[in-house]
Amino acid sequence: MARDRREAEDAGRAAEVLALWYLRLKGWRLLVHRYKCPVGEIDLVMRKGDTTAFIEVKARATLDGAVESVTPRQAKRISAAARSYIGRDRKAALQACRFDIVAVSPYHWPRHIENAFYGDDRA
Repeated sequence: MARDRREAEDAGRAAEVLALWYLRLKGWRLLVHRYKCPVGEIDLVMRKGDTTAFIEVKARATLDGAVESVTPRQAKRISAAARSYIGRDRKAALQACRFDIVAVSPYHWPRHIENAFYGDDRA
């Protein structure tokens, strides 16, 4: 693996850990870290009360840049992976589900954006 690719992967993993702890402090409980299936991947699947959130974590130089880096194609893949996950988690199937983004940038608190995109073809 190229050095730049490895460094980006390491930075992404560190951002996911930071986002995880940030959300835990807000009362969210981790269900799955890095859920993978043939149609896509979800960075964090978390639950708080009667809501299950499928969370994409993005690390960029700016918080706005991180939010804007989630493409419609990525949103569709996350949505497809979420449908796969819901098929395995009966509680998630019966609860409200949403798609969030946690933006991570140096020297800033993470930004948690609830309902950042739709989980259907509108993405």
